[in-house]
Amino acid sequence: MSSLADKLKSLGVRTANSLQTPPKPASHSIDSVVAGSFLSTPRGEAFISEQIFGADYLHGNISPYVNFPLSLISQWANDERIAQLPIHKFAFLDTETSGVSGGTGTYAFLVGAARFVDGQFALKQFFLRDPSEEPAMLEALIQFLAPCEGLVTFNGKSFDAPLLNTRYSLHRIPSPLKEYAHIDLLPLARRLWRDRLPSRALKYLEEHVLGFTRSSEEVPGYEIPWLYFDYLRTGDARPLGGVFYHNAMDVVAMAALLGHVSETLADPYNGRVEHGLDFVALGKLFEDLGHWDEAARLYERGLEFGLEETDFGVAVKRLSILQKRRGDLDQAIRLWEEAARKGHIYAHIELAKYYEHKARDVKSSIKWAKAARAQAERADLPAYIRKHWLAEIDHRLARLERKAGL
Repeated sequence: MSSLADKLKSLGVRTANSLQTPPKPASHSIDSVVAGSFLSTPRGEAFISEQIFGADYLHGNISPYVNFPLSLISQWANDERIAQLPIHKFAFLDTETSGVSGGTGTYAFLVGAARFVDGQFALKQFFLRDPSEEPAMLEALIQFLAPCEGLVTFNGKSFDAPLLNTRYSLHRIPSPLKEYAHIDLLPLARRLWRDRLPSRALKYLEEHVLGFTRSSEEVPGYEIPWLYFDYLRTGDARPLGGVFYHNAMDVVAMAALLGHVSETLADPYNGRVEHGLDFVALGKLFEDLGHWDEAARLYERGLEFGLEETDFGVAVKRLSILQKRRGDLDQAIRLWEEAARKGHIYAHIELAKYYEHKARDVKSSIKWAKAARAQAERADLPAYIRKHWLAEIDHRLARLERKAGL
């Protein structure tokens, strides 16, 4: 597979390692397509487009201007710095690149970075008119990020930040990103919506969580590298207007999504959560963070929404086991009995365990174990799952019958 440098050479484009020359003349240069200006840096000129999103801006149904309570996100990310930083110390960042493989052969030809400044959301987009301008663009980005100590991305821990660190390293420029506290929204989105939404892509979350639909300017992400290569070959920047729009909406969406998630975690009952599965997902997150009382309350709220049968089983199992861990056996028993009436095998087995080990009632334990076996035999299960349940139940029944002297 040819490298990016080979592709650029075939297009007649000089790279940053080549002799520095001005970009070749273009019939439709980038500054005639996108409003912007040129910033002089120690490494040359960089083209920057800027947009301001005022305090009245709504991204769909969500305002990016919220309090951003980040304590639970800080705990989830295992980085106490996140809770200590005010939101204006975070940069929201997204890159558009010449490919998705990463490594030294991939350029970030457009970097969108935004931060809250004087009550407004200020977005700057740093663009490579020619790959030879990369050092200048990287220097310009450093100037914008100088006040920041934190980073917000979407899959940025795996892609954007390592890519930019590589580009800085190649040009022997110290990277401003390496010591930042980092909130990567993608793994958090997976935790919160993987059970309800078929996709956790940022654009999908925009539509189905934030209520925002992009305009006809939007271009699919897979087209973006080829649009840039066409620009390098022809000098015609007109098709890149949609790329700037795509990048800008990604950055703004991250701010809106972080605001929505942070306020939801701070108060899950304020009306932002409208689906039972979302309450269950929040319960799982709170349980994993050790907030058991709040997790139990969230599971209970999710069960009130009338979940589908399979989802109900998952939720009631998590809640009942959590109640047992908390020592609330009366509540756990009630949940197991409710799940058993709905045909959930695990609930029969949990009741058999309770009556054997806690209540010391072997007869009741046998009753529930036999009911579990009957349920496993008639349930529509794959053969290997039925075999698993029957083996466990038969082993339990044999022990119980020995205890009962049967």
